[in-house]
Amino acid sequence: MDVEIDRKSSVSARQQIRATIVAQIASGALRAGEPLPSVRDLADRSGLAPMTVTRVYADLKQGGLIEARAGAGTFVAESALTRLGAGGAAAGIWQAIDDLVADATRRGISVGDLLSLVASRDRAATQGATVVMVGLFVAATRSYATRVSAQTGVPVTAVALLDEDPSDTDLAARLSDADLILTFDNLHPRLAALAPQARIVSLRFIPAEATRLALAALDPLARVVAVSRFDDFLPVLTAGMRRFAAHVPSITARVMGDDDLPDLLAQADVVVMSTGAEHAGDGAPPGATLIEYRHVPDPGDIDRQVVPLLGHLPPSARKEAS
Repeated sequence: MDVEIDRKSSVSARQQIRATIVAQIASGALRAGEPLPSVRDLADRSGLAPMTVTRVYADLKQGGLIEARAGAGTFVAESALTRLGAGGAAAGIWQAIDDLVADATRRGISVGDLLSLVASRDRAATQGATVVMVGLFVAATRSYATRVSAQTGVPVTAVALLDEDPSDTDLAARLSDADLILTFDNLHPRLAALAPQARIVSLRFIPAEATRLALAALDPLARVVAVSRFDDFLPVLTAGMRRFAAHVPSITARVMGDDDLPDLLAQADVVVMSTGAEHAGDGAPPGATLIEYRHVPDPGDIDRQVVPLLGHLPPSARKEAS
């Protein structure tokens, strides 16, 4: 596989490598099942860092264009592009692309800017897709939905299970139009049973920036009590406290309802409350610092798992019927 990088191009080297592989698949030069160079080999051929090639391969794997086989290497996967190349139907697409590039050049638009315009149109085409964020609490779930929407440009509806307390029948009805459901890993099985028509993606969540900064700024001598609403979240809360407030030796973690929690809160200098445990602050003494331990969807997960799906989501059956 020949790879040439134009160092003067407005298109990044990473995009150029990806475009080369995609073009060779679409043209039939690379067919389903054919091996691709190793990351090191392609990096040497192109004169780029192995990390750049690794990211290109990761993008192509996410898009279903290539696949890794344990102990064997990386291969071209069966896809719409391989079928296009095998059928020899790519000529019309190439001509349309050539005409578009030529027209953009006449207008003074660089190829890099043209790619951005194409990406924006692809994103606009996903506006008809129905994306739902399912969480536990209304305020938190709405904030997650807002984050995803801001990063993807696609409206996201929030559904909160605990605060809204829908029955399985009601929840199934609310999710019946969803093309993509975003949620926590532990909620995935329930939602998969209720909305078999939707793609479901379990996102990772990381502490919000405000939470990280607040923990890092704690007085090392402070007596800190961290409170979770749920037993299964306590290890996550404890790990986060150890990471972002490692300089504070006196941290006690408890679940709402623990017998000794009232006494611990009464002596605390700082109370850190996970989502759903905000009432724990009521037991803190006057002047104690109260910190909400907020999470946000991992932006990397949104880029890796959500964005690639949006351009391939079918419109919901309800929209087709209307």
